[in-house]
Amino acid sequence: MNSTHPQVTVWFDGECPLCVREIALMRRLDKRRRIDFVEIQTTESCPVDRAELMARFHARERDGELLSGAAAFAAMWRAIPLLKPLGVVARFKPVHAVLEWLYVRFLKVRPWLQRRFASSA
Repeated sequence: MNSTHPQVTVWFDGECPLCVREIALMRRLDKRRRIDFVEIQTTESCPVDRAELMARFHARERDGELLSGAAAFAAMWRAIPLLKPLGVVARFKPVHAVLEWLYVRFLKVRPWLQRRFASSA
């Protein structure tokens, strides 16, 4: 598989220091180029309203299914061989429910983390 046929498309906030660091790590792990990383600020192609893209992490799998939150992270993980087991386990409803619960809590502290990472950059 190559970058012309990504397994997953991921939209991310290119102005968020926390997001940029996380995507940089995912790019390093994505040695097979199975993920198309799209910076929200530089694209005309948005699957949903930009405000919604900025509020929650979104990904689209090759089958066209648009995912958000923990499900989007799991889709990204499944595209990276090292993280694939975690992404597969995240498909189980109890595991997904816990991951989504954690993600919603993370969203509450994300603004503080963004400020912290911005000041350390």
